[in-house]
Amino acid sequence: MEPPVAAVVRLAAVSRALVLALSLLARLLFRPYDTSASLHPPCLSSPSFPSPAPSYNSTAAAAISSLAIWDGVHFARSAECGYEYEQSFAFLPLLPASMALLSRSLFAPLVPVLGYRAVLVISGHVLNNLAFVAAAAYFYRLSVLILKDSGAAYRASVLFCFNPASVFYSSLYSESLYALFSLGGLFYLFSGANTVAMIMLAVSGSARSNGALNAGYFCFQALLQAYDAAIQKKRPILAVQALITGFLRSTFIFIPFFAFQAYGYLNICLHGNADELRPWCKAKLPLLYSFIQIHYWGVGFLRYFQVKQLPNFLLASPVLSLAVYSIAHYTKMLHQLFQSNNIHEQIISTVEERSVEACESSDVATVLKSEFSSGLNNKKQAHTDVKKRKSAASEATLASLDGNRSTGRILKVDKDECSILVLPFILHLTFMTFTAFFVMHVQVSTRFLSASPPIYWAASRILVSPRGSPKRWGYFIVVYFIAYILLGSLLFPNFYPFT
Repeated sequence: MEPPVAAVVRLAAVSRALVLALSLLARLLFRPYDTSASLHPPCLSSPSFPSPAPSYNSTAAAAISSLAIWDGVHFARSAECGYEYEQSFAFLPLLPASMALLSRSLFAPLVPVLGYRAVLVISGHVLNNLAFVAAAAYFYRLSVLILKDSGAAYRASVLFCFNPASVFYSSLYSESLYALFSLGGLFYLFSGANTVAMIMLAVSGSARSNGALNAGYFCFQALLQAYDAAIQKKRPILAVQALITGFLRSTFIFIPFFAFQAYGYLNICLHGNADELRPWCKAKLPLLYSFIQIHYWGVGFLRYFQVKQLPNFLLASPVLSLAVYSIAHYTKMLHQLFQSNNIHEQIISTVEERSVEACESSDVATVLKSEFSSGLNNKKQAHTDVKKRKSAASEATLASLDGNRSTGRILKVDKDECSILVLPFILHLTFMTFTAFFVMHVQVSTRFLSASPPIYWAASRILVSPRGSPKRWGYFIVVYFIAYILLGSLLFPNFYPFT
């Protein structure tokens, strides 16, 4: 039988091939609404890349370059020419830098044939599609850690592979890299590899600005460790140490984002024209990203609440509804958990489990070990391991029951019980949903929330609900996912508005 991670990886690759095929087919069958993407003015400063050879294929280069659409035009421009304009700093540097690196190394032989810009576009598409496949694998493994249910994790992973924002994960957008580093970082965090998690979550902040919010997961971890140290171990010094360590790790997550803001301040405010100093340069906290969002895109609290924007609210309503359901569903389960008698035991066992995994995952290679390795063992060895595990589990269960009887307490295990580890995901999703609805351009919600695991966890529960109203909602979810994949693959590549 195929290991679950391998199945998820294969499914993610198939989904990328399908989305790319649909997008290319739509581009061939329909004329783009806006053809300005083909315009390619020269860089303001002389770029340092090879000029095309005499065999330069201008037709193929133009066709490939035109695949950079919407925000992809800005990412490709930044990769080619650097950050030339104030508004270009809204597009964080991880994707442009990665595209430039690949174009100057792995795909460098193509530059004399197709030109640098076309190779940048190829590099970005290859990078993002591969990043999505890796992100899907991390999504599954993270879901197994949190849900403790491989079946639910697999169903949620299938939904993630065919999510409504799929077209953005196969285009020159930063969604794929953000998903890779955020989901990967969270997997390593809950596996106990804190250093790897800290680095990956910090890098996610250089892909999308909301990556800085991932610092909250380290805050949650620190609070659990402090509770364990103060209540269980009766060691207040250890609790303070946990809080300080969590604060430092959380602060580290913000470094890439604020470093890029400092880079923008240096280029525009300090090295710019002193006579025409931009207004944000004079602010007490000169944050370039916020100024760009407000000044160029009109982002702000309730600023999008206009009658003419009703179609965009309708376009975002499915994902917002699913997000609200996810928040309500897991909030109810968490409320029941906090009212139960075993909340203390779950917090303590969670911290101890993380500590054990941290010791076991001191070597990154150990953390990377997955179900793929199971295919290398022969059946005889597998049966032997199963027998050993069953024997050990039986002994542990008997010992646990004896211990519980001696204290007059037997802990009940409810398969539908929510893990305390779901809490930071719900808090994160709540903040993101509030921001998407009240502050941002609401149609962006489809891709803005697309890397939030609770949406897929809750949807996967609906899909396996018994007959009745929840089952009907499961059909709506499937139709919604399929419809947005088809709609996005048709509209987005042809420069028609879509999220």
